Amino acid sequence: MPAALDQLVDELREADDRQERFEVLIDLARGLPPLPDRLAHHMDDAHRVPECVAPVFLFVELEGDRVALHAEVPESAPTVRGFVAMLVEGLSGATVEEVLAVPNDLIERTGLVQDLGMQRTSGLHGVLRRLKGMVARAAATHGAVPSPN
Repeated sequence: MPAALDQLVDELREADDRQERFEVLIDLARGLPPLPDRLAHHMDDAHRVPECVAPVFLFVELEGDRVALHAEVPESAPTVRGFVAMLVEGLSGATVEEVLAVPNDLIERTGLVQDLGMQRTSGLHGVLRRLKGMVARAAATHGAVPSPN
């Protein structure tokens, strides 16, 4: 896992209790960069995460073999927004291989699963799956197909 994401996961996991974990998420949510204007008119089904009740839109761009992530999540969904912000902050600039190697149990590693309901946890798993799928498709389209592990 990229060091930036690993550090954010550790911060959540090491929080003393549920309240502190949510404070970390809210801080992350506040730091989610605004969606670039060039992407705002592409908030459509191709970029929406259908598994998530909150309207989450993900955008993946490749700069060489490095991933640039952008997202739009309403402020009215601070938990989801914080999780997505963690992914954007922790994975932007990572290689395609690093993003695809993010463990599928990332939410469990953060300690959040004990604080979230099943529906929200399922939605966050959907965000990660969708993100990894988008990165894999972008890499295949741009000829940056990752080497097999």
